[in-house]
Amino acid sequence: MTRLKSSIALVLLAMLSLMACAGSADPIKPVSGVDLPRYMGRWYVIASIPTRFERGGHNAVETYRRNPDGSICTWFRQRPDSFTAPVKLLHSSARVVPGSGNGEWRVRFFAFLTTQYLVGWLKPDYSQVMVVRDGRDYLWYMARTPAVPDGDYQAMLERAKALGYDVSKIEKVPQRWPETGEGSQTFAGACP
Repeated sequence: MTRLKSSIALVLLAMLSLMACAGSADPIKPVSGVDLPRYMGRWYVIASIPTRFERGGHNAVETYRRNPDGSICTWFRQRPDSFTAPVKLLHSSARVVPGSGNGEWRVRFFAFLTTQYLVGWLKPDYSQVMVVRDGRDYLWYMARTPAVPDGDYQAMLERAKALGYDVSKIEKVPQRWPETGEGSQTFAGACP
């Protein structure tokens, strides 16, 4: 029953997100020319406007892997509400939107829920990224390291503001590494 309630909540969240996109500002132009092999791998979530699933997360990490069919396997892992909580995982898969230069993806959860993923900014050395949506409802600022210099964080806030985001909604994600035990590895299982 809990799984059904979670699925219904995600569907309602997706519907609200789609409605928000319909009346929002101009679409965000994603970065073009994203080198997908270079983009794959582990990204630490430095800050976000979190989804319901992510709220209160600690040591949040997103890992991407390219599948033989060209799709992208994604694994989001975090420890809810503390550094010692059991690891929670969310699996999804993505497809690059044709003609987007690999900067726009469609991410699929639970075989029926699809959402927008835009690479809104990418540092030239692929060490930091800002993932956004046209609805300005969610945002993820990620890095290859669990911490970034304060100047980089402040620059991200300015970028987000320039894209039309309410930066007061952006929350830092607590990161404390190295982590030991369950969940410290990079996940390599199958995508849904």
